[in-house]
Amino acid sequence: MRNAVLTLLEVLSLLAVLYGIALVYTPAALIVAGGMGVVAAERKFAERPPAAHRKEPRQ
Repeated sequence: MRNAVLTLLEVLSLLAVLYGIALVYTPAALIVAGGMGVVAAERKFAERPPAAHRKEPRQ
């Protein structure tokens, strides 16, 4: 529950920042949103456990 609340708070604060940038210059807001999307995807992938390594190489 706590993690969901913190995630929601983070999303709302980032949306507020994007809205502020969009009020000044819309293309800049789109660029920043794309960068934040990349960071969010990398954070999500970092939570997954690493793939298991094979003991023997395939031939």
